Amino acid sequence: MFLFILRRLAIAIPTLLLVSILVFGLLKLLPGDPAIALAGEDRDPAVIEFLRHKYMLDQPLYTQYVHWLWGILQGDFGLSIRTKLPIGEMILEKLPVTIQLSVMAMILALVIGIPAGVIAALKRGTPVDYGVSILGLAGLSVPSFWLGIMLILAFAVKLGWLPSGGYVGLFDSPLDNLRYMLMPSIVLGTAAAAIVMRHTRSSMLQTLRQDYVRTARAKGLKERIVVIRHVLRNGLIPVVTVSSLHFGELLSGAVLTEQVFGIPGFGKMVVDGVFGRDYAVVQAVVLCSSAMFLLLNLFADIAYVILSPRLRG
Repeated sequence: MFLFILRRLAIAIPTLLLVSILVFGLLKLLPGDPAIALAGEDRDPAVIEFLRHKYMLDQPLYTQYVHWLWGILQGDFGLSIRTKLPIGEMILEKLPVTIQLSVMAMILALVIGIPAGVIAALKRGTPVDYGVSILGLAGLSVPSFWLGIMLILAFAVKLGWLPSGGYVGLFDSPLDNLRYMLMPSIVLGTAAAAIVMRHTRSSMLQTLRQDYVRTARAKGLKERIVVIRHVLRNGLIPVVTVSSLHFGELLSGAVLTEQVFGIPGFGKMVVDGVFGRDYAVVQAVVLCSSAMFLLLNLFADIAYVILSPRLRG
């Protein structure tokens, strides 16, 4: 197992390096000069020149990249040119909010998606299967921002059960935190639940046709034992990969949901960074998101091996 993890890390490191080059290079192609944006309405040439020199914007791209990467390797993401705060501290403040939102959304997706997919596969061709499939398709088709607005109108404006937006820290007031995060997690988890359901159904149908399942039934085992012991264990292997990769997408793709509900997370930090020409913030956030994505992929590989040791080689 240790060598298996080392091999996966050996692949992840150059991948992360390539991502860092792409992130740094592509952001430099964006229109607009951060120094001009920071100089204000006066746009004094002396001030602009000073800002370019201060943030190394007057240096060649490869010099800027090496300086940026060397700082990251030392744990220094630099200063935000908009807020003047250390970007590392900003990430540590915003990241837990997005992680909590993504975890709640993923739990919701797994709790709904896996049982629904299993039931749809076991009841294939019945009205239950068609009903679950229609709900799954609806979950994939509904835009998240529209669903968020509809939930706000229904549960915040009309019924007054939940707050329409904002955020309360988990350790400040756990109950209020759940009230504020419930609707965003439903919005974020709806599409994820539909994806998990469809993959679970497809994988279960393939597994149900395998010879060892027929053999287990021929031995006279009860259907419940066949499903739990032989079908679920093998049928959920692809679902583990899909879920882990989609969790990475939730971490990096919560931008719209955080904007709709006014949650001060990673997504809002990226939006503020883009509109403020704060390239260092955007680069740091995208790089952290990529690192988390690769880490989740590694966890998926380890889960693969645990569920099916023959995949270890």
